Amino acid sequence: MKKTILVVDDSRLNLAIARDLLSGEYCVETVDSGENVFIYLEENEPDLVLLDIQMPGMDGFEVMRRLKESRKWKGIPVIFLTADRTEKTEETCFQMGAVDYIGKPFVPAIMLQRVRRTIELEEYKKNLEHMVEQQLQRITQLQQDIIITMANLIESRDGTTGEHVKRTSAYVNLLIEKMHEKGLYKEILTPEYINYMQKASPLHDIGKITVPDRILQKPGALTKEEYELIQLHAEAGGRLIQENMNRIVNQEFVEIARDMAAFHHEKWNGGGYPRNLKGEEIPLSARILAIADVFDALVSERQYKKGMPLEQAFEIMEKERGRSFEPELLDVFFEAEGELRKLMQEL
Repeated sequence: MKKTILVVDDSRLNLAIARDLLSGEYCVETVDSGENVFIYLEENEPDLVLLDIQMPGMDGFEVMRRLKESRKWKGIPVIFLTADRTEKTEETCFQMGAVDYIGKPFVPAIMLQRVRRTIELEEYKKNLEHMVEQQLQRITQLQQDIIITMANLIESRDGTTGEHVKRTSAYVNLLIEKMHEKGLYKEILTPEYINYMQKASPLHDIGKITVPDRILQKPGALTKEEYELIQLHAEAGGRLIQENMNRIVNQEFVEIARDMAAFHHEKWNGGGYPRNLKGEEIPLSARILAIADVFDALVSERQYKKGMPLEQAFEIMEKERGRSFEPELLDVFFEAEGELRKLMQEL
């Protein structure tokens, strides 16, 4: 399939010359003004633009500026066409983001070779970007697989399975979705933040690796000393993530994962651990996870208890509204009762 080149020039003669030179190898479209460029682009996307600088009305530099300001069009490669071959004009062309410039009057062989080279380089660039994206996806998936494997191994030590990780992550995702719909904390819940939260939530109990099996696997109630010891897993988890993951993943991901691990046992009223943080001192990611984690602990069967119905879990959590949990987030969670019931059946 032929590549499409848009030629922009107010001279009909120049448009005819360009069409004659290029139409053997490319599909050539022409417009005679800067204003008409954007009318054309509303319904078409050329592979290359040959853009005259000196035109009445909107000149080539103004067209280029608007192209570069547009998220949709800024990636279209542009070669400037100009009779002004001064060093200053050449420098301006490249500063504005042109891939090349062609002097007037056109020299057929030079014009054709520069267009060919630009098209070839753009094709190579797109192929390279695609290869990099594929490789990045493979690396990202590998990282996530490693995270899930680590989380499952840790969960298995206290007699549970990876299902807790899976369920808690699902509840976190649901709560984030509902918050996003309501516009809550939209300045924090950017697409990137949400993505990192979803990927990091399985690591929230990684600190349990530091807790002895005799405590994790104890079927009965813990003593005061044992409970104090198991509380250390939160801060240990944050420390393990901070010290061991910042070399292999994005720093923002590390910070979110650390916060979720270290602070998901903090309470809205300041009565949690490890640092007795209060209200919005607790990172948003940890406040969200706290609700999902407690809900799963209540409705799921463990070696020392049976799972309870959703209604009973809601009653217990309602008593902790404004104490353990941020009221507004808890209300949003409760409003998703129908989706929660469906998830409980599926997971």
